[in-house]
Amino acid sequence: MNGFDNQPWTREEFEAQLRGMEKYYHIHHPYHTLMNEGKLTKEQLQGWVANRFYYQVSIPIKDANILANCPDRETRALWVQRILDHDGHPGDPGGIEAWVQLGMAVGLTREEITSQKYVLPGVRFAVDAYVNFARRAEWHEAASSSLTELFAPKIHQQRLDNWPEHYPWVDQEGYIYFRKRLTEARRDVEHGLAITLDWYHTREQQDRMVQILKFKLDVLWTMADAMYMAYIHHMPPYFNVGE
Repeated sequence: MNGFDNQPWTREEFEAQLRGMEKYYHIHHPYHTLMNEGKLTKEQLQGWVANRFYYQVSIPIKDANILANCPDRETRALWVQRILDHDGHPGDPGGIEAWVQLGMAVGLTREEITSQKYVLPGVRFAVDAYVNFARRAEWHEAASSSLTELFAPKIHQQRLDNWPEHYPWVDQEGYIYFRKRLTEARRDVEHGLAITLDWYHTREQQDRMVQILKFKLDVLWTMADAMYMAYIHHMPPYFNVGE
């Protein structure tokens, strides 16, 4: 590789590289393709909602880890809003409660969702890897790993557009989470992207950031892989092991 190839990307080129990672976003996973086309059964949709709940409850823990490692007061003052968005605050029960409502809208009970009894080992392992990364990484790197949010509004809008037609049995109250995240994710992207574009200056650093984003994309894709095996192929963990 010659010296020219190691030249840092401009701010615009760097952002374009990050946005180009959308091809690895789980919107393209077969599980999400089937979901978007209305081809999931009720049980398969319930499985997805139950497993994604573990991700939802882990996000504010991830963000708390970022805050614990961040010495910058102004960043903390903005980043803490993410925790409030998920955990709730006076006047807003929060995204975790909204996800519980989604679970109830697809026919699960509150206890079935909050007990995490249906969370697959592969999903738990992937989410825990993300939380542990945020706990141990330099705070800029941990913060910029959240930039899968660049691609989130599209997937939430798809669900709002397609689910009422494809899954008319889902209670409309369940869509609150998706509506909330349309606004929140765009706000979070603005802040996270600014941190990222300001921090990574050398080409080596920029390449490192692309790999961090790929890691987070791998987390989301791996979660979908585990669900696909369990609910589409009917091969849940230890399906071949006798009692």
